[in-house]
Amino acid sequence: MINTSEIHWTRKYRRPLGLTLFIVLLFILRERFGIRELLSVQYLKGWFQLHPVLAPLLFIALFTLGNLMQIPGFIFLVAAVLTLGKLYGGLLTFISAIISSTLAYMAIEFLGHRLLHQIRFKWAQRLLARLHQHPIAYTALLRLIFQTAPALNYTLSLSGISLRNYLLGTLLGLPVPLFFYVIFFDIILKQFR
Repeated sequence: MINTSEIHWTRKYRRPLGLTLFIVLLFILRERFGIRELLSVQYLKGWFQLHPVLAPLLFIALFTLGNLMQIPGFIFLVAAVLTLGKLYGGLLTFISAIISSTLAYMAIEFLGHRLLHQIRFKWAQRLLARLHQHPIAYTALLRLIFQTAPALNYTLSLSGISLRNYLLGTLLGLPVPLFFYVIFFDIILKQFR
């Protein structure tokens, strides 16, 4: 006979376990295949030079994979600005960041739908309530501060806000910091050319 408490336990922990396994798998892949070392500015610059037509698609794919694997997005931005210039490199980075953040949301939300709502600390519940009162504004504000930080993508995905609000907040909050990063890296890179 099936014990109902076992079924409840299985349902309760299925999403956290699935999400944990997904994150562990990404970590193992990153470390096993040396993806962090592979995704360097020089590697990406070489791809842009060797494959100018396919490179933007590869760039978007690698940016998305890197974001899921906790690889900082500034590596991609520097490579794009260094190789393509501030206008095209910045635009490609912006498009890649939007696609990457959206795909990260979809993957993490699928695996851990509203998982943060299981946290029973009052302070956490208050933060989630504020986020849900103004999801677009808070997402935009968090993007201004943390840009495409993988931890932010994971947290917002698990918070239960809708993909629409997540995407609108991302579209509003991401351009300003990316613009300043592009200008900053362009100035720095000009010093070394």
